[in-house]
Amino acid sequence: MAAEGEYESVLCVKPDVGVYRIPPRASNRGVRAADWKLDAPDWTGRLRVTAKGKVAYIKLEDKISGELFAQAPVDQYPGIAVETVSDSSRYFVLRIQDDSAG
Repeated sequence: MAAEGEYESVLCVKPDVGVYRIPPRASNRGVRAADWKLDAPDWTGRLRVTAKGKVAYIKLEDKISGELFAQAPVDQYPGIAVETVSDSSRYFVLRIQDDSAG
């Protein structure tokens, strides 16, 4: 965890991103973006990558209000927080975390 005195820095901002509901995996094969409804995202907004201490955070936020929709803490890469898809370099899977549920 980051110490109280550390500040958060913004590393990257993408103003327009889409979020897709991923169907359950049928087997052990990798995730494919072609299986998603790419023409109809379930949510659109802004993506910000921030860092605080040794942890990066991928944050999905409302474009206008800046309200946090979801975030994925990334303490190492490769790791469980970010997963590539097998058929594209444009898309990836985020494991989001609900801070209230742990």
